[in-house]
Amino acid sequence: MIINKTKHKIISEKERVCKTIFSQLRGLMFRQKQNLIMIFEKEKKVSLHMFLVFYTIDVLILNKNKEIVEIKRNFKPFTFWNSKEKGKYVVELAFPGEYEVGDRVEIKV
Repeated sequence: MIINKTKHKIISEKERVCKTIFSQLRGLMFRQKQNLIMIFEKEKKVSLHMFLVFYTIDVLILNKNKEIVEIKRNFKPFTFWNSKEKGKYVVELAFPGEYEVGDRVEIKV
């Protein structure tokens, strides 16, 4: 479950968690619409692609304190994107919610 603690709203009730490099490489490719969390060992800039993902998503980049530091809205299939900010968590949302940069998020896995 992902909760926006700043706005007291649920962002996602169910999501896939990707901790291994292999699960992160696959991401949402060839999957039905769902939300996904990637957890990295340390903060880093993220490069993502939407090849073989057939729906639009929002991407949240969270720092080590689980604050949203960057948002990519309406990330479309068959495109690339590079984050400007470093993040420890990447949240890919096929079912977007209410959030903005600076919001604090709670992740319950």
